[in-house]
This record gives sequence, structure tokens and C-alpha cells, in this order.
Amino acid sequence: MNLEFARKKMVQEQIVARGISDRRVIEAMLKIPRHIFVQEAMAAQAYMDSPLPIGEKQTISQPYMVALMTELLALKGTEKVLEIGTGSGYQTAILATLADRVYTAERIRPLALRARKCLDSLALFNVMLRINDSEGSPIGWEEEAPFDAIIVTAGAPSVPTVLTDQLAVGGRLVIPVGDQGEQRLARIEKKTDGTLEASASVGCRFVPLIGKQGW
Repeated sequence: MNLEFARKKMVQEQIVARGISDRRVIEAMLKIPRHIFVQEAMAAQAYMDSPLPIGEKQTISQPYMVALMTELLALKGTEKVLEIGTGSGYQTAILATLADRVYTAERIRPLALRARKCLDSLALFNVMLRINDSEGSPIGWEEEAPFDAIIVTAGAPSVPTVLTDQLAVGGRLVIPVGDQGEQRLARIEKKTDGTLEASASVGCRFVPLIGKQGW
């Protein structure tokens, strides 16, 4: 199977055709090889329109969802970004291509170590990865705050204040919010007076956000 052709087809049919218009996001999706972030036996399925299992009861998100969440962050290239839930590292790689620095936190050690290898293989050295695998680990990366953009790749019952507190003025937070069965993407922007402006996007289904102010 020609994986480069499959990637181009994925971007055209699953990303552009569904309304993703940010040229930088489209170029990042064309550039990053999604197949290296899945198990080798599933490489041929990497560009399908669906999430895929990556082990540890976790998944790599559907390509369209990765593109949509990234577009909602409105990255220009100078941002300091926080990602909650490294997972496979694919979303991390897209962010690292589009932002100045990415801080990503993962609670499952084997996933974090595998993601780090994939990111290093692509020479994405602007990614700082932390493993939060101890019980009661705080959500976020408070000592590195504030962040211009925050993305959460797990569903939360509500928008965690611990994350909005780590958001810079003018910053954007994208997070799935709802119950453990189904959520809706929320985009939160911190205005210059410190107030938060929220808007809702599409319905989605993510693994639960674990920890304080999560599940």
C-alpha cells in the first residue's frame, strides 16, 4: 500500500472535504506520517476515517477530529502550547509542526515512551513530554504556565478551572465536555479582562480525563 498516497487521500476526503480550511493545519496533516504512530500491524489502516486502538485501552483520534481541534486553536507559529493526553503522539506532532513549543503530559508511561520515540524520529525536538503517572498528579503543567493554547484529548465533566487558570490572556482552550459516553467540543477563549468566552463545536467521544476536576 502506498502510504503517502493514502495520506493525501485522507487529507482531501476527510479533512478538506469536511470544511477544514486552515492551510497550515492541512499542510501539517499532509506532512506528518500517521502510520508511524499506530502499531505496525495496523499501518495499512492508519489513514482510515476512524480512531484506532494504540494499547493500554487508549486510542489515536480520528484524523478529522485531530484537524478540527487543531484548527480551533488558531495557531500562528509562535505559541506555547499545552497538550493534556499525549497518547500516541500524533496530535502532539501536528501541534509541534504548527507552534513554537509544545508541553505534553501523559499518565500512561508505555504510551509516553513510545510517543517520545516517534516524535524524536521526526526530529520534533520542540516537544517537552512529562509523565504524570502518580495518583493525584495535577492536571496541566502549572510551573510552565501561562500557555497560549491548551488542548485536552480526553473528555471532562466540565471545563477544569485548573486549566483555564493556566491559559494566557487571549489564549484558547479546546476540550471535550460531557458525560463518559459522549461529549461536545468546547472552545474557551480568555479575554483581556480575564473573563472566559465559550463556544461549542461538534459532538465527539473521547476516553475520560482522569484526575482532579476530571473523572
